[in-house]
Amino acid sequence: MSDKRQRARVQGSWAQQRPRPSRTTVQNSQPSSWGSGPQRTPRTFEFQQPDKPIREVPAETVIEEAGVHEISQGPSGVSRLRLIPGFLPPHEADWIFSKLLAELPWSQKTNYREEAYDEPRLTCWFGELPYTYAKSTMTANTQWHPLLLTLRDAVSHHTSSSFNSLLCNLYRDGHDSIGWHSDDEASLGEKPTIASLSLGDTRVFSLRKQPPPEEDGDYTYVQRIRVPLSHGTLLLMEGATQDDWQHRVAKEYHDRGPRINLTFRTIYPEPEGHRPGTRLRFTAKQM
Repeated sequence: MSDKRQRARVQGSWAQQRPRPSRTTVQNSQPSSWGSGPQRTPRTFEFQQPDKPIREVPAETVIEEAGVHEISQGPSGVSRLRLIPGFLPPHEADWIFSKLLAELPWSQKTNYREEAYDEPRLTCWFGELPYTYAKSTMTANTQWHPLLLTLRDAVSHHTSSSFNSLLCNLYRDGHDSIGWHSDDEASLGEKPTIASLSLGDTRVFSLRKQPPPEEDGDYTYVQRIRVPLSHGTLLLMEGATQDDWQHRVAKEYHDRGPRINLTFRTIYPEPEGHRPGTRLRFTAKQM
């Protein structure tokens, strides 16, 4: 028995746990993965005043109510719009629209910018004098359609303005348009009044203010106006509108029916030696 006890003691000593080695902290200067290793101290945000003040783009103004709307005052003078919805009763407007659509000599005009292009609409011109714009001239045409003479007299009587010429525009659908421009040709004189009579489907007539010289032609922050022109509506642009504003009828990418726009205006003979279609400033004595 003594030998068995001695062997048991020796075997028990083998089963004793060995002492654990002490832990050693090792710092690795190279991080093994993202987020380990020494971290950079976050930088404190410092506000810096912008070089230019922060500006907001002005909201577009919508004009739908009848009346006289003064849209700006400036060195050129006062710019005004006169809006007369329902100038023509619906049944008369329907009949006039169908007659003019079928009987006027509509054609597509070619203009010139850097190269020749066809206008995205149809036009025709009536007046004793030619009319030049976009480096292209519409020849004089004294063969007024009788219905156009009646409309001219009605517009003149209602607005107390006289007109001797008419540019007709036919927008066949929503893809027809006219880009940004001003009716400021020399032949229209100083501060022209232009009367625009709309027939057919409603289209949006847009205006934007000319930017001041320091903006270097940037239209981002200018005033903008939107005027929906419906069947039988008459709109007058008066005062300095052609000096201080541009206007357009933009393309629309949904279904639009045809629209006729009659723009009554007064054309003056241009002085000899003056390049047709360019702006000419008249003095008070010349007017």
